[in-house]
Amino acid sequence: MTESLKRSGTDRREQLLLWLKSESPLTGSELARRSSVSRQVIVQDISLLKASQEPILATSQGYIYMEPAGQTAPLASRIIVCKHRPEQTEEELKLIVDYGVSVQDVIVEHPVYGDLTAPIRVGTRKEVDDFIRKISSTQATYLSQLTGGIHLHTLNASDENKINDACAALEQAGFLMTD
Repeated sequence: MTESLKRSGTDRREQLLLWLKSESPLTGSELARRSSVSRQVIVQDISLLKASQEPILATSQGYIYMEPAGQTAPLASRIIVCKHRPEQTEEELKLIVDYGVSVQDVIVEHPVYGDLTAPIRVGTRKEVDDFIRKISSTQATYLSQLTGGIHLHTLNASDENKINDACAALEQAGFLMTD
């Protein structure tokens, strides 16, 4: 009986990979519904897949299967430093995505743990709205609140000019730290 349970878990994890490779991001709840198991089982399955070196990332939009490097179009990328109050996060993110730039993550420097990085992965206003709604509905705090509003973002775009334009707008809004 243990063997059949193990086999069904293996089969389920293979199916999770197929779904994530074809249509991620997918939430744990959606994967649980499709698999007819609890969300906790999905969390455990994802942990096992990550431990077996599958490139799965948990984001605010759901789980994402990260394609191996080299399979996507080259992007312009830059890490920027910003500072603002928590209630200005939506304005900051929408300002960036309006220039065709994606925000990959937020990074803060914690006095005990060092650099803490969390994926954001927003590239449209809808994704920003979903991210803000999730923060609000879970009553989570922004990582930047650990550092008085100072945080870094990794920005990606199809060309450097889009990032330059977004940074100019951030500076004009008083969000970009340059000194």
